[in-house]
Amino acid sequence: MSIHINAKPSEIAESVLLPGDPLRAKWIAETFLEEIFCYNDIRGMLGFTGTYKGKRISVQGTGMGIPSALIYCNELIRDYGVKKLIRVGSAGSYQTDIKLRDIVVAMAASSTSGINNTRFVNADYSPTADFDLFMKAATYAKNNDIPIKAGNVLSADEFYGDDVNNYKKWADYGVLCVEMEAAGLYTIAAKYNVQALAILTISDSLVTQKATSAEERETSFSTMIEIALNTLLVN
Repeated sequence: MSIHINAKPSEIAESVLLPGDPLRAKWIAETFLEEIFCYNDIRGMLGFTGTYKGKRISVQGTGMGIPSALIYCNELIRDYGVKKLIRVGSAGSYQTDIKLRDIVVAMAASSTSGINNTRFVNADYSPTADFDLFMKAATYAKNNDIPIKAGNVLSADEFYGDDVNNYKKWADYGVLCVEMEAAGLYTIAAKYNVQALAILTISDSLVTQKATSAEERETSFSTMIEIALNTLLVN
């Protein structure tokens, strides 16, 4: 029995988009899906199911950070049989050539979280994207002339760190950007043998200190959601 999702077993699709913000989940559902209904409102963490080009898809808010995201990912997979999960969220650039509104597809996710230390003591587990979903997303972007960046991202535990220059070490090792959930998603997907991917839009840059406006973020998010939804359409 799910504790944090009050949907009936048949109300959640096998394919789910995962924004952190529950109001972003509402926006995605209302903007892109048809015949939508809200299946979850526990703790205000909204979840919706509808159809996109005839395919049944759900959208579930996860909150910010790996601990919150893992609550919803666990219950979606374990209690509702979800097979494909795509995180859609914002990220901060670590590289000079990754600019505002660029789209990053996370091939792997490093982390400052200790979440995997309890599973793999004195060892480093490398959370990675599902190859099939990754290739479908990259192919859709290429075929539709949508530029993307792909590589390693950082899933951080802290949004406000003490050292503003801490990102430079990660950048030196090729990490593209920072967000807060992908490493947890990739780990739990591997545990349950389901497919997961994180598609991110750059909303700010730690290199230039520039940031997008609310209106610009909405426009950028639209392209990211388009990639994610059409990735799920391909069998």
